[in-house]
Amino acid sequence: QVQLAESGGGLVQAGGSLRLSCAASGRTFSSYAMGWFRQGSGKEREFVAGISRSGGSTHYADSVKGRFSIFRDNPKNTVYLQMNSLKPEDTAVYYCAAALTTAQDVIIRTRTHLYNYWGQGTQVTVSS
Repeated sequence: QVQLAESGGGLVQAGGSLRLSCAASGRTFSSYAMGWFRQGSGKEREFVAGISRSGGSTHYADSVKGRFSIFRDNPKNTVYLQMNSLKPEDTAVYYCAAALTTAQDVIIRTRTHLYNYWGQGTQVTVSS
């Protein structure tokens, strides 16, 4: 079992940057593909970015492509989401999630039901 804890959220002005971190417990972090999702007030949870277990494959939602970057540090059991050029519409609770995969599986999952474990979320608020 994996426990996930997000951090790094906060209030930032439009055009600013934040880096979210997601620390995972356990010794098998490198067996999991990781994803970041977000959920705005009154909206459904949506995919933001995902990364394969090795870090060699990534995928982004069109709305964040070119502004956000996902990367991971397997020895530190941590995945990050670097968010630049933030916009008010990026305001949401951001969640990290883990999906148990094989080493050969580099397809990034974008659907919530394909992830096995979730963190509690961290609030990101972008003011205009």
